[in-house]
Amino acid sequence: MSGGWTDSNRRAELPPNWYTEIRPAVLKRDVSLCQACGNPASDVDHIGDKRDHRLVNLQALCGWCHRRKTSRQGNQSDSRTKIREGRRPEDHPGLKMAVDPEEIK
Repeated sequence: MSGGWTDSNRRAELPPNWYTEIRPAVLKRDVSLCQACGNPASDVDHIGDKRDHRLVNLQALCGWCHRRKTSRQGNQSDSRTKIREGRRPEDHPGLKMAVDPEEIK
């Protein structure tokens, strides 16, 4: 994952009681186990909307699973941005014809 938290303002968007109440409540509920792989959890992740800090939208994850999920979401976001910008996808090189079909006749 490139960038990550270094160029993000996500921490500034967290509520004031994130570290004192919300995060500990999620880790306690999930018995400090990663909800993806079962290893010890170190992170609390938003399942859906990043602005929804209700416990139902949060899960405990280990660092590896959290980075993998965040990276996957970032890649999907990049793809959607390229589509929105009107960039036409390039044709697959294997589908390009090396010879003009008119020359074959």
